[in-house]
Amino acid sequence: MSAKVAALARDVREMLHEQVEYRDLLVQMTKRDLLLRYKQTVMGFGWAIFTPLINTIIFSIMFTRVASIDTPVPYPLFAYCGLWAWNLTASSLKMAVNSLTGNSSLVTKVYFPREIFPLSSVLVCLVDFGVASVVLIGMMVYWHIAVGPALIMLPVVLAVHLVFTMAFALLLAMWNLFYRDIKYLFEVIIVVWMFSTSVLYPTALVGGRLATVLQFNPMTPIIDAYRSVLLLNEWPAMMPLTLTAAASVFLLGVAWLLFHRAEFEFAESV
Repeated sequence: MSAKVAALARDVREMLHEQVEYRDLLVQMTKRDLLLRYKQTVMGFGWAIFTPLINTIIFSIMFTRVASIDTPVPYPLFAYCGLWAWNLTASSLKMAVNSLTGNSSLVTKVYFPREIFPLSSVLVCLVDFGVASVVLIGMMVYWHIAVGPALIMLPVVLAVHLVFTMAFALLLAMWNLFYRDIKYLFEVIIVVWMFSTSVLYPTALVGGRLATVLQFNPMTPIIDAYRSVLLLNEWPAMMPLTLTAAASVFLLGVAWLLFHRAEFEFAESV
């Protein structure tokens, strides 16, 4: 048992040391991916705003004209905030799933911590997240939504969100390298996952057994927390957020360790 603990401690030290040693490479890879993402596009960073904005318009028409639902703030603002937060995770995972297979020449020829690829995907989408927040701020001003003391929790909510996203980014990148049909399965799962999260509607409207299932969706407490601190000037529900934070930290540790131990097999699977 002590030997396993010692081996685990050694792996953790090695992982942390590599991240510090190669931090400049992570920055450069993020810059490269950011430039490639918008290379030869007319709108550039405008795409970070365009996608959630168009989706907000579509779902606002659907849920205000076709099937009206009651939300604590104007529905377009409610929906945009949910899509804004959701897109950080969804876009990060969509980039991360192909991050290793799309950089096969680097994976097979040069040594550096391979987790840089999926982590840079998350950082690229974090930039998009920041750009898209401009529209959210504009909508809050338009509807006279004032922030309050609860805003102090925003960095905490963002930290939990990033830890959760990074954990899944590492797992997806690794799984897709070994099993290439993961990226196709993921396209289906991400759509089902979005509609199973409080992105477009309050989960309080769902009853029965489905409501019980939805309570175990870790993205719902995160999105609800964003709405609480930004739109409602309320402290987020601490129990669900704390459980999600604990689960996210644990998942990131497990995912990172599995990724680190498997990366010596990556060259054979590219």
